Amino acid sequence: MAVSWRAQRFPDPRLLVFNAPLAVELGLDPIWLQSPDGVRFLVGDQVPDGAAPVAQAYAGHQFGGYVPRLGDGRALLLGELADPDGRLRDIHLKGSGPTPFARGGDGLAAVGPMLREYIVSEAIHALGVPTTRSLAVVATGQVVQRETPLPGAVLTRVASSHLRVGSFEYAAATRDLDLLRRLADHAIARHYPGAAMLDNPYLALFEAVAAVQASLVARWMLIGFVHGVMNTDNMTISGETIDYGPCAFMEAYDPDTVFSSIDHWGRYAYDNQPAIAGWNLARFAESLLPLLADTVDEGVALAQKAFQVFRDQYDATWTDGMRAKLGLPAEVDAETVASLSEDLLTALKAGRVDYTSFFRVLADAPERLEVPGIDGWIARWRAFHPDAALMNRSNPIYIPRNHLVEEALTAATAGDLDPLAQLLAAISAPYDERPGLERYALPAPDEFGVYRTFCGT
Repeated sequence: MAVSWRAQRFPDPRLLVFNAPLAVELGLDPIWLQSPDGVRFLVGDQVPDGAAPVAQAYAGHQFGGYVPRLGDGRALLLGELADPDGRLRDIHLKGSGPTPFARGGDGLAAVGPMLREYIVSEAIHALGVPTTRSLAVVATGQVVQRETPLPGAVLTRVASSHLRVGSFEYAAATRDLDLLRRLADHAIARHYPGAAMLDNPYLALFEAVAAVQASLVARWMLIGFVHGVMNTDNMTISGETIDYGPCAFMEAYDPDTVFSSIDHWGRYAYDNQPAIAGWNLARFAESLLPLLADTVDEGVALAQKAFQVFRDQYDATWTDGMRAKLGLPAEVDAETVASLSEDLLTALKAGRVDYTSFFRVLADAPERLEVPGIDGWIARWRAFHPDAALMNRSNPIYIPRNHLVEEALTAATAGDLDPLAQLLAAISAPYDERPGLERYALPAPDEFGVYRTFCGT
């Protein structure tokens, strides 16, 4: 499942952005990490005693097509550590040079895409959504050739683990039942130890992953986040968001929103994300079939029945989240929440209304809303005596808006880190309105046009 490997050495590593609070949370010394030796550690050049870095192997369905061997082509698992609370966390590099899984790629990363992952992952974390975290981005001093020459960088990423649905697909494809069982036992011990006590621990593992993924995707939907590349190798067993490539936040509400430059058919559009999560979990269940029961038919029947966990958890998370976004009392039932939500989203789509700012205006000054046909809906909504304070605790005012992300990345690539610092300051406390940050709450100007993102490889 892995190959021992070392990061490429870089000529002039320099720290671009550093997450000191996360370093403290991990029990690491933030002062040392910003020293020359610490920066060498952050790019994998100085490996701690006892660490054995590896490039992990996994398979994956990419845009629905199965690829039997993907793996960490430009990434490296430095190792794992126990934080002060005893939780194991992976320290992982991205852009650290080619590995045996590079498939002809250069294994490198440019400043812009690595800073994008830092920005968006920390925004997702601040919004309370499970995610891998970004500890640092280090400029390497090496040029990376893409459409044009770009300055190179390494992202230092932190995760509960880097086990993916694609990891199980890879193990299952070997037809080595012992390997598959050991991987499943490892996942259970790492993430769901209670499953080991049950009669069918592997079915319990599937149900646990289905539940956390249902909750995760529902939370993406509630904040208007579009992952952009929901391949099975980008779905974690832990339920954390991973791999921020062509990701972005939706502005004008449109269920068909797509940002990825290569998603020509809209497979990973905003509104498709729940169904794709289910499709990916079906691939996970297929990988686990030899462990679920003595026969394939029995295993399939168990997995199909267990999939109800995904539907139930998704509906519960979405309903609770939308109830809070609308400030509705807890006693408002799910059917009423669904009816109000569906009618509202229909109006937002018709009016191409900014999804994020709408809910803040609705809470504070609904009379200012200029949405065609919204008056009748507002009258229905007001009958429930909505709680404006709850709405403002549940609806962000600041998200990493696409034009601001591009502004920060362009400036940072040219050596100016001020826009990046200002954007990070805004999104680190997304629910708290602050003077001087008005532009961070506004949608993109019309001249920004249609937004397209790229994976960075």
